[in-house]
Amino acid sequence: MAGIEDQIKEIEDEIQNTVYNKATSKHIGRLKAKLAKMKEDAVNRAMKAGGGGEGYAVKKSGDATVVLVGFPSTGKSTLLNVLTGTESETGAYAFTTLTVVPGALEHKGAKIQLLDIPGLIAGAAMGKGRGKEVIAVVRNADMIVLLVDVFNEKHVDVLFRELYDAGIRVNVPRPDITIKKTSRGGVRLNAVGSLDLDIEEVRSILTENRIASADILIRGNATQDDLIDAIMGSRVYVPAIIAVNKVDLIDEADRKKIEEDLTERFGQNPLMISAATGYHMEELKDAVYDALGFIRIFLKPQSGPADLDEPLIMRTGSKIEDVCRKLHRDFVDKFRYARIWGTSVKHEAQRVGIAHSLADEDILQIIIER
Repeated sequence: MAGIEDQIKEIEDEIQNTVYNKATSKHIGRLKAKLAKMKEDAVNRAMKAGGGGEGYAVKKSGDATVVLVGFPSTGKSTLLNVLTGTESETGAYAFTTLTVVPGALEHKGAKIQLLDIPGLIAGAAMGKGRGKEVIAVVRNADMIVLLVDVFNEKHVDVLFRELYDAGIRVNVPRPDITIKKTSRGGVRLNAVGSLDLDIEEVRSILTENRIASADILIRGNATQDDLIDAIMGSRVYVPAIIAVNKVDLIDEADRKKIEEDLTERFGQNPLMISAATGYHMEELKDAVYDALGFIRIFLKPQSGPADLDEPLIMRTGSKIEDVCRKLHRDFVDKFRYARIWGTSVKHEAQRVGIAHSLADEDILQIIIER
């Protein structure tokens, strides 16, 4: 593994030391594609290594699954206990949590599964410190809480890098890129909207991945990294928030400095919390709820008023078909039409089809065949 890591470092250094311009873009694209393949191979080998050791089998439950990701001794177990009442062992030493501990958080009608996982360490993507099991749990999560303590806030950079190397893209949208391999004809690039990539960059990246002919369609702008991710096909895109724990142990001036530094570097305000004292716990719950993109749908039976006390929790962008699948597997086949009261329609009780997109606080009545 050391040999592979050395090769990876060598290519990373060459990319960093090469000035990006039109003359070098093709070369840099090829290097990035080669680097992505090497990292993918290294991660896959790490995932397969270990000779049959037990992984972390976690059954997802609730409306979404959120994983607490951080270095050892950042306070993940204490935070899980405070948010959910789960008894996860805590201690003032590293690696207290040796398995995945689940807990349930109920907030604004949503049931959120929280997972406390063993602390991530540098090199986790390559399998160090049971990294393969930890990364597997993170890849299956709907959202990540990146937790650091006030004395090690620079660890955020390491966490982002380890997740990136493991194919986890944090807080970025999935690029709208379609790649259709063809038997001949070379590379044909079509773009909808402005695109900074040129055909030579695209060809060099495809050549490194042994693709000689393909039709490429890119909607919106895209970078070389976006194209490489689309070719690899194994990336997951997960929203995340940054939480800085143990703020009760420093003064206000240091707290503000850390907050401003992280905001400038990562483009989002970190949540300054203290799991031990309960400081900003409600704000953290709200941030998790908002980052998951929940919407509340109130169901209305054919006869009678809508149930406004217990909403059905869905995700932003959900369609009526998604609701049908969540309610009962037969609802899609038996669906006739639906009526909506709310902001997703032009008038109250509007009749809509199964592909209609829902909005927060819509009232929904589903009519099925009897």
